[in-house]
Amino acid sequence: VGCDRSKNLVDICGEKHFQAFVCDALSVPIRSGSCDACISIAVIHHFSTAERRLATLRELARLLRPGGTALIYVWAMEQEYKNQKSKYLKEKNDSKNKDKEMNTDTAQRPLSDQGPDNSSQDSAWSDQLLKDLKDESCGAKPLADFRLPVHTNRTSFHSQDLLVPWHLKGGTKKKEESVDTVLVPGGSKESQELCPVFHRYYHVFCEGELEAVCSSLDCVRVQKSYYDQGNWCVILEKL
Repeated sequence: VGCDRSKNLVDICGEKHFQAFVCDALSVPIRSGSCDACISIAVIHHFSTAERRLATLRELARLLRPGGTALIYVWAMEQEYKNQKSKYLKEKNDSKNKDKEMNTDTAQRPLSDQGPDNSSQDSAWSDQLLKDLKDESCGAKPLADFRLPVHTNRTSFHSQDLLVPWHLKGGTKKKEESVDTVLVPGGSKESQELCPVFHRYYHVFCEGELEAVCSSLDCVRVQKSYYDQGNWCVILEKL
């Protein structure tokens, strides 16, 4: 059984005859202790405070039966690990035109644009946890003036908290949507159209950070922690 915040993605699952429903990872409408296993891939790094990331892990643990396991993947700050570049970096487009397109999004956006996740209480809690986890060791640059940097796709990360451009090719922008547009290079008429660019929030995890947050929950134990193609991964067991 799958769940996702996006109704469109859930509809695609239904068309393929898979069981899926719409919900929020912070509140999954499934009975406690009813799952043999849970998988969370590329979800938790989209939560903008340490408190919400911890709450998501706690909700995941709630679903597991005693002895049940969970597999968690989050995006890693270290896209080059043990002298090996991740698949994300290797797939960098060598086209100069494409690089120029990506670089049009290097302007900075204020944190206030990110919605209700920026209360002083959340920020203080997040800052304290980050200090406890010694995130400074991964070489991330501290945020200045409460602004989030916009990431250049297929490059290394220079901040743990950032916005990643999502280029919606062939999409139509609604009137109420406030998004940037870029001119997509190429020969076809379709590729020359202006396409909306959405900025998605990411918190990329440093080595040991995900494991440390998981270890703070007394209802689970970390079975395994490892790195896989630009992701930090943890396997949990419900106690």
